[in-house]
Amino acid sequence: MDVHQSQKRILRIVLGINGSFFLIEMITGLLSGSMGLVADSLDMLADAFVYGISLYAVGGTLVRKKKISNMAGYFQLLLALAGFGEVLRRFLLVETIPDFTTMIVVSFFALIANVICLILLHQSKGKDEMHMRASMIFTSNDVIINGSVILAGVLVAWLQSNIPDLIIGTLVFLLVIRGAVKILKLGK
Repeated sequence: MDVHQSQKRILRIVLGINGSFFLIEMITGLLSGSMGLVADSLDMLADAFVYGISLYAVGGTLVRKKKISNMAGYFQLLLALAGFGEVLRRFLLVETIPDFTTMIVVSFFALIANVICLILLHQSKGKDEMHMRASMIFTSNDVIINGSVILAGVLVAWLQSNIPDLIIGTLVFLLVIRGAVKILKLGK
C-alpha cells in the first residue's frame, strides 16, 4: 500500500470514530446536562471535519495542504468561541448538576477511542506531512480532554456542583484554541 492509500485508510477510520463519538457525546452530554461532554463532542466534530478535509489533502500540493490546515484551524476557533458562549450561559443561568456517572463512562470510552486514533495516526506512512501532523495535534488534545472530563465527573460527584463541569468545559475550549493556533502556524 502506498503512502497516500495508507493515509486515506487511516483518515477514514479516525473520521468514522470521531464522527460516531461526536454523536454519542453530544446526545449524552445534552441528556446528562454536562458541558464537558458537549464541549468534547464539538471538539470531536471539529476533528471529524479535520480528518475529512485531510482526506482531500492527501496527495495534494503544499498550497492545498496549507489551505486545508488553515480551514481546520479557523473551524476550531469558531467552535471554541461558540462553546465559550454556552459555558457563560450555563454559568449564569443553569444550576443543574450534570449526571457525573454518564460523564465518566462516556469520557472513558471516548478516551479509548482517541488513544486508538492516535496510535493509528502515529503508525501512518507520511505522518510528518502537514495535514497528518495537524490530525495528530487534534487527537493528542482529545486524549487530554477526555481525561479532564473524567476528572470533572469525579469532582461533580464529590462536590455536588456543576462548577467543575463548567471549568472543564472552559478548559476544553481553551485547549481547542491552543490547538487551532498550532494548526494555523503549520499552515503558514
